[in-house]
Amino acid sequence: MRTQAIVLMAAIAGLALAGCQRQAENGPTELSGRLFVFDYRVATANYMITLKKIAPIPEGTTAVAEFENPMGGDPLVVREKIYTFWDKITLESPDLRCVRKDRPYSVSIKLVDAKDKTIQTIKTEVKSDLDQTVLPTRALVVGPGYTKNPDVFKADGSIDYGHDEACPA
Repeated sequence: MRTQAIVLMAAIAGLALAGCQRQAENGPTELSGRLFVFDYRVATANYMITLKKIAPIPEGTTAVAEFENPMGGDPLVVREKIYTFWDKITLESPDLRCVRKDRPYSVSIKLVDAKDKTIQTIKTEVKSDLDQTVLPTRALVVGPGYTKNPDVFKADGSIDYGHDEACPA
């Protein structure tokens, strides 16, 4: 009975290791997070994608992320150097406009080595649970001290958050 338990535990451990090896064959990372970040103070929205390292990453690797542009047109492309000692990789888009609630936006990530050979490709979608219209169109604060923005908070006491009319319907 004891021998059977040891054999069973060894078989389970072997399957777990085999599963890890299969993951590594698909690439050195796995998708660990994807979301939109809304910063109301400075009136910005960005994609944020996180990858978890699951296998060694070659020296000189770069992540090339293509984010669907919510305004339409060409995707927004970001190139980020990846350091071999990183366990987590965070990719952020440039500032966005026109993010819509519950609409899936596509993201494509390629890890390329120093010779520009593709190591891994990840395709995913990101949905927001908020519409960007919840943000003001102008930053509420300016400067390092978070001073109220005089373009929003007027001297006469009125407040003008602005309105973004450039977004497609």
